[in-house]
Order: sequence, then structure tokens, then C-alpha cells
Amino acid sequence: MDFSFSHFPFDLVLFGLIAAFLALRLRSILGTRVGVEPAPPPGAALRPGPVIDARAEPPAPVAEYDVPAPETRVGQVLAAIARQERDFVPAQFLRGVETSFRQIVQAFAAGDTAMLRDRLTANAFAAFDAAIRARQQAGETQKSEVRAIAGLSIVDAEIQPRDGAAHARIDVRIVSDQVSLTLDKDGHPVAGTDAVTEFSDLWTFERLLGVPIGGAAWRLAASRSA
Repeated sequence: MDFSFSHFPFDLVLFGLIAAFLALRLRSILGTRVGVEPAPPPGAALRPGPVIDARAEPPAPVAEYDVPAPETRVGQVLAAIARQERDFVPAQFLRGVETSFRQIVQAFAAGDTAMLRDRLTANAFAAFDAAIRARQQAGETQKSEVRAIAGLSIVDAEIQPRDGAAHARIDVRIVSDQVSLTLDKDGHPVAGTDAVTEFSDLWTFERLLGVPIGGAAWRLAASRSA
């Protein structure tokens, strides 16, 4: 039997050893994250990512509130209202006006007289109700949507004695972006536009002072363009 190594593939063995060395070298550098990793077992805790800032940013205000300075005439009237109504805070009042504005605009467009009766004075409700009835008799529909409210400003305030009681009145200028469109019975536009338009309104709110908030709330008494 011939034991010579003349035909032994030394070159293949050498190449194999080099390849194994390179594979081990790459494994030590890259680790074992090559390929599909097994899914973590159920209930295994995942490591959270890095925390950039643990402090939550406050949300951007919906609208800017403008309250007269305390030394102004209107500011002094607001302070007098607060002395009779301890829960009255001008900024909170404007926040309530913002909510009422959206609700009243939507209720008027939808003909929701129950909503309007709760948020308007008797005289203001009579005017709104008459406009809704006229619109319905003409077969018209109102499309209104408040897209954004840019700002609310208290521009005037007073306390009026009436029927032996004190009534507070506050005028608020409201700047808003709205879609307001009136359609006839055939669906054709007769007033307004379906484009977003800026409106500036002056709304007057009234409240009977010196009674619990559950018995007297701020109600819309008048509205007009500003």
C-alpha cells in the first residue's frame, strides 16, 4: 500500500483552516446577532429606550385669553364681581365662554332649541328661536363649524342693579375661524361660504350675583359682529 502524500490536498486543508480562523474572528467582533433572533419568552420585560426628557410638555393653549389689568376700570369691575362671587376667576370665565361659544354656534346651526334655552337669556333665546323658525319655514339649512378660536378678550364689564338684585354683564370679543354656509331647500348656497373664514364677534354674558352657581349661570344676552 502506498503511504506517500504526493496526492494529499494540502492546499484545500490550508484554505479551510484560514476560513475557519476568519469565521471565528468575525464572530468575536460581530457577536451572534446575525440571522433571525429567537422571540423573547412571554412575559419577558423589554428594556426601555433612552429617556430624552422625563418632563411632559404642557399642551398648547386652544386660544389666547386677554384679561384687563387690575388697575383698569374693567379690571376693577371684575374684582368687584369676584368679591360677590368667590368662585369667579376671569381666565376660568373665558374658558367657559370658549366652550359655550362652540356649543351655541353648533346648536343654532342644528336648530337645537333645548341647548340654546339653557345657555341664553330669555330675550336672546327669543331672537335665536325666531331666526331658526324662519330658516325652517324657508326650507333652509345652516352649516356651521368652528375650526379654531384664536382669542377671547374681555373688553367691558359692569354691575347693574335690576329688580332689587345685582346683575353682572361682561362683553367678550371672540376671534374664530369658521365655516358658515346657508343652503336653500335645493341645496344651493344662499349665504356664507364653505371656505374657512375669520369672524370677530362681540358676545355679552349676564349673571345674577349673590346666588349659588347652580341657581344662576352665565348666559348669553346679546351677540353681534365686532
